[in-house]
Amino acid sequence: MSRAPALARSETPRAAGRTAAHGLLLASPAIFFLSLLMIAPILVVFGLSFTDYSLGAVQVSFIGLRNYLQIASDDRALAAVGHTLGYVAITVPLAVLLGLFLALTIQGRRRLRHGYEVLFFLPATSTFVAMALVWQFLLHGRIGPINDWLVWIGLGRIDFLTDPATALPTLAVIGAWQMVGQTTILFLAGLSSVPPDIYDAASLDGMDAGWDRFLRITFPMLGPTTLFVVVTTTITAFQAFDAVAALTQGGPAGSTETLLYKIYLEAYQYTDMGYAASLSILFLAFIAALSLFQIFIAEKKVHYS
Repeated sequence: MSRAPALARSETPRAAGRTAAHGLLLASPAIFFLSLLMIAPILVVFGLSFTDYSLGAVQVSFIGLRNYLQIASDDRALAAVGHTLGYVAITVPLAVLLGLFLALTIQGRRRLRHGYEVLFFLPATSTFVAMALVWQFLLHGRIGPINDWLVWIGLGRIDFLTDPATALPTLAVIGAWQMVGQTTILFLAGLSSVPPDIYDAASLDGMDAGWDRFLRITFPMLGPTTLFVVVTTTITAFQAFDAVAALTQGGPAGSTETLLYKIYLEAYQYTDMGYAASLSILFLAFIAALSLFQIFIAEKKVHYS
């Protein structure tokens, strides 16, 4: 009688091991293709960052940390990092705050709500290369409708895309316009998950329906959604490339040359793949640091209901 429980206990780890082995076997194809398509290219880029490989070259030499040391002395690379951070600093707050405002506005409407959702989500689905032609016309310094409107109200014309002082902020605003549809939909999903009973209980306690209710109930309950929106929007903003390539090509005078566009120039214009690989590792480091911030710091300060 006393040996049966002991026998059952001795078989439990063995059964758990078989279950884990079966699970690993079933997951092995996905693990293999994930490693082949995602992890292996990163390892290749990391290896190339320690070489002097040039596109099309037959011989490759190991040069150690020379590429990384070159980044520290490359004024254009450091400027590209600064431009990227400036782009992110403008784009992310605009996209997040405007998306939250639109989500709150749309949620309060009963009629045409789905129409507004589709309307504001259209920029996220449009091909930016095609939309670049529209933006070039709208922002043209002489014939653009936006400049005509500025002249009409007495502010004068602004060279949005050809002035080094305004080119990067202009691209950042366009980037926010492109992302605001996605942030709006995400915030709408978060608002729909807030239990209505909380608002009813707050009304019984005499809480107003304006800013008081938003700051005390809505925004705290949107903590997980807000964290997700901020992190994903920031990662997307770090990947600024299409607007630069389509509208300014890094100009004027390199004022809109972001880190990703700098990598493109080094790899495919100057064919210096080794140096481009080291810049790519730097770019991945920014993304990894942001992800670690989300996992270890930000999530500890967010309330999950």
